[in-house]
Amino acid sequence: MDNKRRNFIKKATLAGVGVSLSSGINAMSAKSYNNIIGANDRLNVAIAGLGRRLNAFKPPIAAKDSNVKLLYLCDVMESQRTKALKDFREHIDYNPALENDIRRVLDDKNVDVLINATPDHWHAPGSIMAMKAGKHVYVEKPCSHNMYENEQLVKAAKQYNKVVQMGNQQRSSGHTIEIINEIHNGLIGKPYKAVAFYNNRRGQVPLQKPAPVPTGLDWDLWQGPAPRREYTSETWDYNWHWYGWDYGTAEAGNNGTHELDVARWALQVDFPQHVYVEAEKRHFLDDGWEMYDDMEATFKFPENKIIKWDGKSRNNYSTYGSGRGTVIYGTEGSVFVNRGTYRYMIEAVNW
Repeated sequence: MDNKRRNFIKKATLAGVGVSLSSGINAMSAKSYNNIIGANDRLNVAIAGLGRRLNAFKPPIAAKDSNVKLLYLCDVMESQRTKALKDFREHIDYNPALENDIRRVLDDKNVDVLINATPDHWHAPGSIMAMKAGKHVYVEKPCSHNMYENEQLVKAAKQYNKVVQMGNQQRSSGHTIEIINEIHNGLIGKPYKAVAFYNNRRGQVPLQKPAPVPTGLDWDLWQGPAPRREYTSETWDYNWHWYGWDYGTAEAGNNGTHELDVARWALQVDFPQHVYVEAEKRHFLDDGWEMYDDMEATFKFPENKIIKWDGKSRNNYSTYGSGRGTVIYGTEGSVFVNRGTYRYMIEAVNW
């Protein structure tokens, strides 16, 4: 991890969720610089997407030493907005504005940072719109819906001179930073292979059927940059992850992003030279899940380094002794690391 990335993490403005503008000080405008902690003004934040990730933002935004003010709670579902306001009022003593349309939020010049926690198909477009409007961005994983969008997101960050961080929260984990540093310092010799894995017992999901748009949902805006279609049941909430490629990225984008990041970090690799993927839907064959639910992928890098992804959405067999994590193999030992702990073996020493 280079020094800029390290400082990005260490000086996180919202330490609990990994948001920071500090690594971009030299590139910032005077106005943005004055909004950094320790300067005169606060960071004014807006959150778009008020679903399952919302709880992670409450304590750090409320912390007085964060010097943050929440200006907007934005979501295309009315019930999400009212619930989020009620929940936040337990942590803050003021009322952020409630907004349906992210475009109105981005039109507000007072907003410094957008926290983009929308569904996957909105990640890159919403983040690029925010940068174009002069905002820095924290975007939940995956940072894009497809690889082309990744390139456009990086291009926009450079073009608009903005700081962007994707929500790979394990990058900010103290024990993970510690063991990755040890790996880079030679703890297990030369690392040559990593296995990133995730398994879960996700159940049967309903078949999509034509249905009325749920009360309070702006279905057109929810679809955003995706192809237009009539509403079908169960779509707007979590099951959009599995209901075709227009919205979700299946498990590799949903959870694999985290473990694969640790694997690449440990092996210090960039882009693979070759990728082989075997994936299929193998569970509840007649349900509404339209994508693969089982995937094995092999990424081959220079210097004969290999990363394997073993993703099992609906088979909870604990192949590696944990539900998720990364195993790193080196010429003189091996490391296991997940979100809670790490273990290592040097030569013949037991775990």
